[in-house]
Amino acid sequence: MASTSDPTAVRIWRLVKERHAENAFDGEGARIYGGRWNSPGRRVVYTSGSLALAALETLVHLDSAMPLPRFLAFPSQLLTTDIATANVPSAHSFSGTLPDLMETRRLGDEWLEAGQHLAFSVPSAIVPQESNLLLNPLHPRFARLVIGSPVIFAIDARLRR
Repeated sequence: MASTSDPTAVRIWRLVKERHAENAFDGEGARIYGGRWNSPGRRVVYTSGSLALAALETLVHLDSAMPLPRFLAFPSQLLTTDIATANVPSAHSFSGTLPDLMETRRLGDEWLEAGQHLAFSVPSAIVPQESNLLLNPLHPRFARLVIGSPVIFAIDARLRR
């Protein structure tokens, strides 16, 4: 197992609603609904390179009219050798329009089909200078992922104004 002092290890974060904590790494939500980097029908676990980015990626999808749910943050680690990097022309070119979504899903689906890497580093649509890491929960090396104990994470209500 990789440790925090292991130079070949990368720390990632998964932020989930508390009610989904038991299945936080099964990729079922992405399989049902699809995501920016995967088509419906394909399991993917979306993580971020920092807890702050994970919070922003979660906040953008919350309904501001609903009460804030309780969240748990899972620190995790994987080896850099398990990561492929998205080859996109410019992170700024993805604006969330339908053609962009079709292209990012195509790239993610191709990564899954190739089956070579456990993780896929992709630019965040919210902060393009930072990365999210997609995980393939069906990959043979998924068991090498070191998932830490979850910690309670509260999103500051001022961010919802």
